[in-house]
Amino acid sequence: MTQPIPQFAVVTDGGLDALPTLRNNVPVAPFSVNFGEKSIPMNRITREEFYRELATNPVHPTSSQPSPQQWLNAFDQTGQSDVLAITVSSGLSGSRNAAEQARDLWATQGEGRRVTIHDAMTISAAQAFQVHAAATAAARGESLDTALEWMRQVHEETEFFFTIETLEYLRKGGRIGRVAAAMGGLLNLKPVITVDKPTGTYANVARVRSYKGSIEAMTQQVTKRYGEGTPLRVGFMYGTHEEDVDVALQSLQQRHPIVWTDRAGVNPVLSIHVGPRAFEITAAPGDWPWEK
Repeated sequence: MTQPIPQFAVVTDGGLDALPTLRNNVPVAPFSVNFGEKSIPMNRITREEFYRELATNPVHPTSSQPSPQQWLNAFDQTGQSDVLAITVSSGLSGSRNAAEQARDLWATQGEGRRVTIHDAMTISAAQAFQVHAAATAAARGESLDTALEWMRQVHEETEFFFTIETLEYLRKGGRIGRVAAAMGGLLNLKPVITVDKPTGTYANVARVRSYKGSIEAMTQQVTKRYGEGTPLRVGFMYGTHEEDVDVALQSLQQRHPIVWTDRAGVNPVLSIHVGPRAFEITAAPGDWPWEK
């Protein structure tokens, strides 16, 4: 049987947390981890190296978005003239702006070069779901319009929740104030956070008295969204404690048939803001759009 010829290539940025069993092996324009003047592209530091540095370096790290040149490098890696670039939510990063600059430059470097930019309006494994949809469309020889429609459907049906053990890293990164972090620590409150679909920005959906309780609250949010008994596809991202995945999966299995699941570690850049122990659930109901 003749293999379909892809009509376009897919690239993305470092907002992606790739899941091993999805089509996530695409060129990436990386974010960078910065310890003072030392800047390391995220694909050149392992999670273990990052956590060691985080524990021992007195300088709190920052992150930086991909440069237009890093996006250009990702376009070039595809070897194709028609590229679909999927960016982390523009409500969370300026990566889309850099991609747009790279798109304009790339068009001048060769006849027929075209980049279509899609704002995922989400992050991490939820971004991975959309990359999988686009890469599946490409692998099947589907049109770019089909890929965009599949990503739109995936975004609409997917829910993303995460929690963190401590608010200290959000405070250090300037995401919340010192007083809010101190009050949260005093009361031992753990947030359950999502990405708001219309704005692509973080939104708090619950505050729970313990980290273990926040994991259960996340699974309850999933059931509330889809209804008990609905078959689910679920991706899990973890920080330093992979056993958090097993706790959440067992909870969900009591209320839902799990038709697909996978897990991976949170990438170093996202860990800057959430700290070593963080946990995420990305869920969607039933089949992928092309399987319905």
